[in-house]
Amino acid sequence: MCGIIGYIGNRNAIPIVMDGLKRLEYRGYDSAGIAYFTNNLIDVKRCQGKIYNLEALIKDSSITTYNAIGHTRWATHGKPSNENAHPHRSNGIVIVHNGIIENYVDIKKQLLKEGYQFTSETDTEVLCHLINKHSKGLSLEDAVRKAIKEIKGAYAFAVISEKEPDRIVAVRKESPLVIGLGDNENFLASDVPAFLSHTRDVLFLESNEIAILQKEGVVITDFEGNIVNKEVVKITWSPSMAEKGGYRHFMLKEIFEQPRALADTLRGRILPEKGDVLIDEFGLTEEDLISIDSIMMVACGTSYHSAMIGKYIIENISKVPVETDIASEFRYRNPIINERVLFISITQSGETADTLAALREAKKLGAKTLTICNVIASTSARESDFVFYTHSGPEIGVASTKAFTAQILALYLFAIALGKVKKNLSQNNAILLIEDILKLPSKVESTLECNKEIPIIARELFKARDFLYLARGINYPIALEGALKLKEISYIHAEGYPAGEMKHGPIALIDKDMPVVVLASCHNLFDKVLSNMEEVKSRGGNIITITNKTDDSLKRLSKEIIYIDKINEYIDTILFAVPLQLLAYHIAVLRGCDVDQPRNLAKSVTVE
Repeated sequence: MCGIIGYIGNRNAIPIVMDGLKRLEYRGYDSAGIAYFTNNLIDVKRCQGKIYNLEALIKDSSITTYNAIGHTRWATHGKPSNENAHPHRSNGIVIVHNGIIENYVDIKKQLLKEGYQFTSETDTEVLCHLINKHSKGLSLEDAVRKAIKEIKGAYAFAVISEKEPDRIVAVRKESPLVIGLGDNENFLASDVPAFLSHTRDVLFLESNEIAILQKEGVVITDFEGNIVNKEVVKITWSPSMAEKGGYRHFMLKEIFEQPRALADTLRGRILPEKGDVLIDEFGLTEEDLISIDSIMMVACGTSYHSAMIGKYIIENISKVPVETDIASEFRYRNPIINERVLFISITQSGETADTLAALREAKKLGAKTLTICNVIASTSARESDFVFYTHSGPEIGVASTKAFTAQILALYLFAIALGKVKKNLSQNNAILLIEDILKLPSKVESTLECNKEIPIIARELFKARDFLYLARGINYPIALEGALKLKEISYIHAEGYPAGEMKHGPIALIDKDMPVVVLASCHNLFDKVLSNMEEVKSRGGNIITITNKTDDSLKRLSKEIIYIDKINEYIDTILFAVPLQLLAYHIAVLRGCDVDQPRNLAKSVTVE
């Protein structure tokens, strides 16, 4: 989604805001802009395209200013253009805005009748004119309060006024917004990395809250004007964790961070000698787990694939039935949920709109709710009854990698805890499962060695137009994830399929020009996968096999083989995911794609 950054203080605001915009590039955008005070007037610079285009507009500026707001935009209302780029202006009021104003058409009709002129196709300009309309005789804060009573939607925005150059007013309704606290200076942004190099002290705005920022401090109220006291959260990420660290792309860095990320997800949460997972790390008690009759897991995109894997792990280890659903569909199908259902939402950012809506629906229906996410104090984490943080560190690349594998590990830990409490997992077996976990970071480290051979394989494949990914059992969701990664960052059409379903349709597509990536696990229906590979080979398909088993038949059937280590069938899914991430990455690089910011995608999808 779009990105917001703002600064007010004693330092020159322009370089701080421009740096913040660059740190928000990972969210995806098609235009950028900045607004700042100069001689008590607001100057606006904005343009279509990348931030370096915006830098060209202000590079000759010698202005020093102490109050500025900036924005990176993904087009929602109106095509990408200079006119539709933010910030937008209405006389002396200027705004940057994320999200959607659902009733903007009706408001715009009324404003047109009142003589307001529009220069863009956006809902944001409507909001700016509406605030200006209410500003006659009122403070900026009060004008904003009146305006938000008229609008509907999910949004976050920041607004400044030439009449009040000493403040920024920021509003959150569902779309994320966070405040950074400094020494005689304050920041606001869509996400913490935008100002992390300046402060680690933050306040997370809740939905239906307003923040008034001045250099001396920040006041937060609800929409009715009541003061809200908030606890300051100390961010533990270092600024360097959000930098590329010598890697060509954030995505590659994050793939190689997985051994550390998995170790951090694991750290302090197990007692290996007892076979125990510390359930209080999930916020749950034994009584909570005993009361569970079934589990509903809901997520979107990559997180949904981790839910599919989690279903297999939890049902096999704990013997508790699990249902999975895509968040965007969940609340529209009248789900059967009650107080004996544990609802688990899985979300990297904790801000995904569809997942949040599903969480709220589950709470309304009486379910206990647990969120597995990576971002401390995110909306999902705050609204759930229980939360488990994966602690995998900031993930800047839009295509999720380390957050995905950390989610699988989190679900594995949960399955062990639940299985023991339900007395469906013996202590001896739990000890063995936890011993396997301890091997995981080093096994992932070894698996990353395949990065030496995968670029060579990618050079043979990057011109292909279509890919098919095949697997059986627990590895089927990994096939889906491998196909999704390739689609996301290389723009090649790819499908993941259960290998047994191949002859029910996809086999018609197979020819010498279609690469077929097969996951052949020694644990999981290996002989049946071999039979499926025979069918592909007989139709001229080019097979790239990823396997943890040495077998002569694989050599005969495969054009290329990538060998990986093995642990157990549950967490071997993580090992299988790594070469698929690398394959997608190297193909995308060879095709000249923007790996970290693929077109039309955003890191956190905060509108439905």
